[in-house]
Amino acid sequence: MDADYSQIELRVLAHIADDKNMIEAFKNGLDIHASTAAKVFGLPEEMITPELRSRAKAVNFGIVYGISAFSLSKDIGVSVKEADRYIKGYLSLYSGIDKYMKTVVEQAKNDGYVTTMFGRRRYLPELSSSNRNIRSFGERVAMNMPIQGTAADIIKIAMIRVFERLRKENMRSRLILQVHDELIVEAPEDEAERAAELLSEEMSNAVKLSIELAADAGVGKTWYDAKN
Repeated sequence: MDADYSQIELRVLAHIADDKNMIEAFKNGLDIHASTAAKVFGLPEEMITPELRSRAKAVNFGIVYGISAFSLSKDIGVSVKEADRYIKGYLSLYSGIDKYMKTVVEQAKNDGYVTTMFGRRRYLPELSSSNRNIRSFGERVAMNMPIQGTAADIIKIAMIRVFERLRKENMRSRLILQVHDELIVEAPEDEAERAAELLSEEMSNAVKLSIELAADAGVGKTWYDAKN
């Protein structure tokens, strides 16, 4: 059995930033990248091409790493001016995320560290460096660590829940691997269906956010088969 979280970092970002537009998009089951593209580019969603969706996806995932217009332009093959327009359009659309990124950097400068939702800290001496490049790195980490770190915390909580549930139900199935945002369980064939249900259920309910976590399980003879 293999189950991975769907867009967990964006869901965590929407929750932590309390961004109403992104929360609404997830709650309505929208394709978040197509939805972002439609709003940023001012087009109906049915007119969003795979290329435009791909550009929006790059902004969605890059924004919380403090991506610059220059870096984005290189990533998606547009001019720096156009990339800058995309970023500004994104931050106008998701104003809660814009506010979050500014606030978390200022808080980190005052505290000297950032934390995940569960209180795990990362200290950031880089923020007081006299070197501008090192300070900029510290600011990017300040924006990203609470999001990526919280996602990492959640998968660990899910691991514990899956392990304990398998043991509680006296199943022979075993949790054998965690890879980034996915968990892999090995099970006898007669337990396969139940193990897949349990895996998806425990991952989806590992924590309560303002939007649901999504984790669909696949079954197969190999890891590749389970993912496909």
